[in-house]
Amino acid sequence: MDKLLISGGAQLQGSVSASGAKNAALPILAATLLASAPVTLTNVPRLRDITTTLELLRRLGADLSRENAADGSTQIVAQPTPLTNFAAPYELVKTMRASILVLGPLVARYGKADVSLPGGCAIGARPVTVHLDGLRALGADISVDGGYIRARAERLRGTRLVMEMVSVTGTENLLMAAVLAQGETVIENAAREPEIVDLADFLTTLGAKISGAGTAQIQIQGVNQLGGGTHRVMPDRIETGTFLVAAAMTGGRVRVTQTCPDCLDAVLRKLRDAGAVITTGADWIELDMQGQRPRAVDIHTAPHPAFPTDMQAQFCALNAIADGVGTVTEAIFENRFMHVPELQRMGADIRVEGNIAICRGIKQLTAAPVMATDLRASAGLVLAGLVATGETLIDRVYHLDRGYDNIEAKLRGLGAQIQRVK
Repeated sequence: MDKLLISGGAQLQGSVSASGAKNAALPILAATLLASAPVTLTNVPRLRDITTTLELLRRLGADLSRENAADGSTQIVAQPTPLTNFAAPYELVKTMRASILVLGPLVARYGKADVSLPGGCAIGARPVTVHLDGLRALGADISVDGGYIRARAERLRGTRLVMEMVSVTGTENLLMAAVLAQGETVIENAAREPEIVDLADFLTTLGAKISGAGTAQIQIQGVNQLGGGTHRVMPDRIETGTFLVAAAMTGGRVRVTQTCPDCLDAVLRKLRDAGAVITTGADWIELDMQGQRPRAVDIHTAPHPAFPTDMQAQFCALNAIADGVGTVTEAIFENRFMHVPELQRMGADIRVEGNIAICRGIKQLTAAPVMATDLRASAGLVLAGLVATGETLIDRVYHLDRGYDNIEAKLRGLGAQIQRVK
């Protein structure tokens, strides 16, 4: 099993480009099931979750080809083909919660779907009821039997959907289902993440009629079928934020290119609070820490446009070596502080009380063998390793490979001493 070995102490300097966004590419790949003409996707990141999704879609009978682009990303071409299978098996779905995103497209276009109840990172309960209730309201017959969600419908019918809780994947699934429903659908209390806007832009390219994506109310006028087209996946704002925090923690100066500054307002605000000098352009962000130790910051995770839960572990690592005391309140997932005991092994002074982590910054972490417990926790441990004295060995980095495209090579390009070992 691969591990990462990090020798801490290097001040990061230079430029790095952001990859395509995992959380945009996954629903867009699922949405190719709706297309009746060829689709080309560019700027797709090279990630384990992408590979799993492609395998799942091929199991359903999708005709997908994958090739490496000149910029190091992946280009995927989906050819329209009648599906031969409508079941998403547990063996694939258990490894990646986003697999549930095939549910909406399958029942909308083909009238049936059997999708295993999902797995993914063990960071807390993420109920699927919002997906099922929404599909029922659209006219699908839904049952859960033997660990599978079974959905059937002749044709979905547009309706007003009021989501009980803000759910990103729930919004995406219902959006994809509604584009082929008869009549108008309105999704109330919709998630507003940029990745949902990217999905809506892709569906619009195929011929869908959508307005309001990125707001709490999305309107969809159903069409009989979607065509094809070409779409470039948006930049990964979480990868971007991770590199910026790495620069802040090491006192360095890093420019992230091919990214989206407008998608990171809450994160950039907190980095400025930490003492970073930040400048932005149309598609780049530069952070200059001017060799200074960051100041501790208070963060509170909440749905977009507030501070993203996917950046919480990285800021726990920042607060661990910052000047002062910072509190991190996790309001999205109830079990997302599993990285804290690993940071404590490196000397971090962090106390967890319920959903709040109280971080008293120390000047220097000490290297130790640690274990990644989920995707973003692994990123937090990498950042801690960059500033710790000695060599930090991070185990179970397959979590990291689910969401970061060749992170060790990108960090080495900025001066980090990091390598993958067996």
